[in-house]
Amino acid sequence: MPQYNKLIIATGDREIQFYELSSLEPYCQLSALETVPLTLDYCSTGTDECMILYGDAQGCVTIILMTSVWDMLRLWKKLPMVENVPSIGIDSAILSPNVTYIRWKVHGDWVTQVKYCESMRAIVSTSNHEPSALVIGCTLPTTNIEQTLREVREFCREGKTRKVQAGLGNPQLRAAGDQTVFPVHKGVKTFDLCKKHNLLITGGMDRLIRMWNPYVPGKPIGFLIGHCAPIFYLSISSEGSRIFSVSMDNIIKIWDIPDQSCLFTAHPKASLIRGEVSACLYSPSIKGLYVATDSMALLAVRTRTQAQGDLIVSHKEPVLCCGYSEAFRQVVSCSEASVVKVWDFDTGSQVFEFGGAHGVSAITCLTFDPKGRRLVTGGRDGCLKVWNFNNGQCLKIFRKEDGSAEVCDCTYLKASRSTYVISVGWNRRIDIYFDSPEDPHHIQSPQSSWQDDLNSGHKEDILCVAQCPPSLLASGSYDGEIIVWNLVSGHLQCRFLTPLPTDCTHSEDVDRSASGLVFLRTRALNIDFISAACLVSSGAQGSVNFWNVRNGGKFLASFKASRLKYQITKLAVTKEENFLYAADRAGFIYVYDIKMYALRPEQEAPRMANYWRAHISTVTSLQVVEEDCVLLTSSIDCTVRLWTFHGEFIGTFGQAENWSIHTPSSWKHPTIPYEILIDPLSMPAHSILEEGTSASDIINLEQAEEAREDANNAKSDSSSKLRFPAPHISDKDIEEEIRSLRYSTKQGKRLRHEIFKKANKPPSHGGPKAYHTLKCFDIDDTSTACKKPDLSLVATDPFLSGFAAEGSTESQ
Repeated sequence: MPQYNKLIIATGDREIQFYELSSLEPYCQLSALETVPLTLDYCSTGTDECMILYGDAQGCVTIILMTSVWDMLRLWKKLPMVENVPSIGIDSAILSPNVTYIRWKVHGDWVTQVKYCESMRAIVSTSNHEPSALVIGCTLPTTNIEQTLREVREFCREGKTRKVQAGLGNPQLRAAGDQTVFPVHKGVKTFDLCKKHNLLITGGMDRLIRMWNPYVPGKPIGFLIGHCAPIFYLSISSEGSRIFSVSMDNIIKIWDIPDQSCLFTAHPKASLIRGEVSACLYSPSIKGLYVATDSMALLAVRTRTQAQGDLIVSHKEPVLCCGYSEAFRQVVSCSEASVVKVWDFDTGSQVFEFGGAHGVSAITCLTFDPKGRRLVTGGRDGCLKVWNFNNGQCLKIFRKEDGSAEVCDCTYLKASRSTYVISVGWNRRIDIYFDSPEDPHHIQSPQSSWQDDLNSGHKEDILCVAQCPPSLLASGSYDGEIIVWNLVSGHLQCRFLTPLPTDCTHSEDVDRSASGLVFLRTRALNIDFISAACLVSSGAQGSVNFWNVRNGGKFLASFKASRLKYQITKLAVTKEENFLYAADRAGFIYVYDIKMYALRPEQEAPRMANYWRAHISTVTSLQVVEEDCVLLTSSIDCTVRLWTFHGEFIGTFGQAENWSIHTPSSWKHPTIPYEILIDPLSMPAHSILEEGTSASDIINLEQAEEAREDANNAKSDSSSKLRFPAPHISDKDIEEEIRSLRYSTKQGKRLRHEIFKKANKPPSHGGPKAYHTLKCFDIDDTSTACKKPDLSLVATDPFLSGFAAEGSTESQ
């Protein structure tokens, strides 16, 4: 249940349990089901509405429809505990008007798979029972007047109790018109359905993969033959027109849909798959197949690199972090596939690359030591590694002994003559590692956690961390909580909770995670700014919040930084802290003048100095290189780019042409990346699409402007000796146009070609229209006969004749 951050598990005790997805802690459970769920599925059917369905050993498909899901789950959370989990029986749950319980008798044997197909608004279920091997049926029964009247009579005769027992008693049978039955030899164990290809595939004990038209149950449209054991799992990849199949002997095959042929076969010994297969899942996002046996295996699909045309990428995978080393004037970027690339900052060319930095785990964050000579990377394996990034040598490993939790952010801390590495992540603790070149141990554990961190620390995953030497450290978590720590004593100095927007109605649906933090160090260390904001954090719905961290902390100001209300992912400030750079999930970068902002509680937003779109997806890194007045960005769109402070595009690291950072003529400016140019979000919006402007207002405004121009033209014509406007545009016209655009209150209203309206406007003579003075001429009737072509040159082919004639002319 991604909308509600819940995980659903069906148990052998006839229970459906709900867990918190972030912490995997039990939330509540639905107990006393009539049968044991063998296969489970979930689908969101609307705003705060969902469907839970499962199949059982009796061949029945049970459907639980829920509305006002947030309120229902919170209500169930407060019920009495059963084995330390709030529990409610199914007989009590269906008494609520927000819960609808339906149980269909569909198959003659137990249900092997069930799935709700949203495109068809139907439920597909399978069984090993041949006559009812696969059934596509309705969720709710169609209206039957006779049946409805019969139920009303029974309800009036036997009362409300009889109505409830009917829902939990014998299952219902669908009418013949409410379902489509596919009979299959030896039944069906697994299936998949693709709306794009209008294709249904089934597999079972007979080792054949059948391809069906989902609307024609009579006969398959094709067979895929090649497995030597019963089919266990099937999945259709609509992007590449591929079918993935797994059999009980752990053989994996990839099939081509148009050709109906096998493209690839993976044997279990080559793939290191041992044991009996218990579950499989194909992930389109990473193009990989998960196989669960005695261990979990991920088989990634590697394809040949295809020509990308005008698209330029820095990595083949999403870039999760990047940084700039001032000592070497190099940029280091890390990707989802644990690949580290080193780039020349001055030219954009690649210097070095090494892979497998954290095994198969993604690299999520990086930082440099205070001298900028060593690289520290953090990964999803829970480790921190120190590198010599010029030769790929791992110098040191930092990790905890009690398991691995993803590292989300890290930073270097220099205290006196000692250096430390601070990391935060999913373990919800501030981990501090002592970094000393003289320490002979290759693998090191963190120091003991602060007592305040253990007792009053974060309750959710920590996403980011920022420091302000010599004594301040701030950390932000998934639930929007921000804690400021004293680095010297380890005590909690103050804590905040990200405020909700004033126009927010459903607080549960708002993402208030603090994914970006930055200190305004000049204000934090200057006694003259004791009451000013010195900490900036990202907030909900694209907002940015300003905090004062002294005297217990105080919220001072907030404004919407993202014009489209996308979550702000990264923040950065210039050295003088006059300008704030904010990047959002849509790839936009916004520049705000904050020199005098939040010195006291503010209501108005600061002035937006500039904004542009740097990427087509989430920005994962944003760093200001003050020495060269440029901005370094990376994104999950696989690119690392360089921009000037004013938004001029310098280039993408990895492009064919090198740039010179001090030669503007070598930059890509004024062009922009091609994928940004064609992306729909980059298109300018017309004022008629914006709120507060109607179509009639636009039409009336245009008509008023045209009438005013006509009046001005008539006035000038009456006093001028010229009957036609000047054939050229004067310098004065251009200056006036530039001045009007500069001081226009509504940018984008006037187009650049408007200065040519006067020159292109037809003359007004004050007399009859031009077409009234046109002369009429008689049309002569000419002969339709045409001259016969000369075919004497090349046989009788006029095309060859003409071609030969051209050739002879060229030769001459």
